[in-house]
Amino acid sequence: MKVVVVVGGVGGARFLLGVKALLGLPPVGPGSSEHSVTAVVNTGDDVWMHGLRICPDLDTCMYTLGGGIDTDRGWGQQGETWVVKEQLAAYGADPSWFGLGDKDIATHLVRSRMLRAGYPLSAVTEALCDRWQPGVRLLPMTDDRVETHVVVDTPEGERKAIHFQEWWVRYRAELPAHSIVPVGADEAAPGPGVLDAVAEADVVLFAPSNPVVSVGTVLAVPGMKDAVRKTDATVVGISPIIGGKPLRGMADACLTAIGVETSAQAVGRYYGSRKCSADGVLDAWLVHTGDTADVPDVAVRAVPLLMTDVDATAEMARAAFEMAGLSV
Repeated sequence: MKVVVVVGGVGGARFLLGVKALLGLPPVGPGSSEHSVTAVVNTGDDVWMHGLRICPDLDTCMYTLGGGIDTDRGWGQQGETWVVKEQLAAYGADPSWFGLGDKDIATHLVRSRMLRAGYPLSAVTEALCDRWQPGVRLLPMTDDRVETHVVVDTPEGERKAIHFQEWWVRYRAELPAHSIVPVGADEAAPGPGVLDAVAEADVVLFAPSNPVVSVGTVLAVPGMKDAVRKTDATVVGISPIIGGKPLRGMADACLTAIGVETSAQAVGRYYGSRKCSADGVLDAWLVHTGDTADVPDVAVRAVPLLMTDVDATAEMARAAFEMAGLSV
């Protein structure tokens, strides 16, 4: 079975653990199986900090699937130390609001050196995965530079665009956002292997990741939405909204910024149906038990969507497979 999952960071990485478990793949390492999993990962959160290229979603997926994630935080490496961060603060080096752990910096150093040497992000990611052995093919959505920016009203009363990371990390998405723009997406191309993976998939899943700045940014890359619309695979989305609240993070702030209600139904309609919408991408939509959703021409099913552990997440993935008419 060939499975493609469109993912962001923490939620997407945890969902991938469930997909691996369902398919009988070991939690860490490639293992051996007749199944393959390809994750198309958002890179709109990527940013240059202190001369280093940081790819939060790619790294979170890589560390999680490679057994090195800090499980308490959900990001960064376990057993992390913060000496470099403290020294940067002592120098007064900006930005002070974005913390880089010492172990994490090693990843960014290798990535940045390879990028400056001319290697594309996809090749760099493959090289980094040689160490972590995630057991899932992690494909950046594009090798081109795409960075999500948010138009906000600053505390000083100025309206301006800031990088998504500044809005998300520094301001905790509390500044009113007027628009969210994946800068560079309209001129980007899907990364190597991405379109082929979607075309050849038996099922395409949208992880319960942020529908605006994770899944939405991936779909903003020209050619990506068309590939999802044209694939012979069933496309199943998993709602990141439970009881009118996001599973994790501040997805509600992102939805508000684009005028979409924070509900499972509204997000399902935001994605839309492949059958009846000119640019819709869904065939089926999973919502949490107790939630309801009326999404025209999209099959909807309510199942438990809390990723309390790997087994529970595997059952979520099983429900998605069943919606696609597949059994494992």
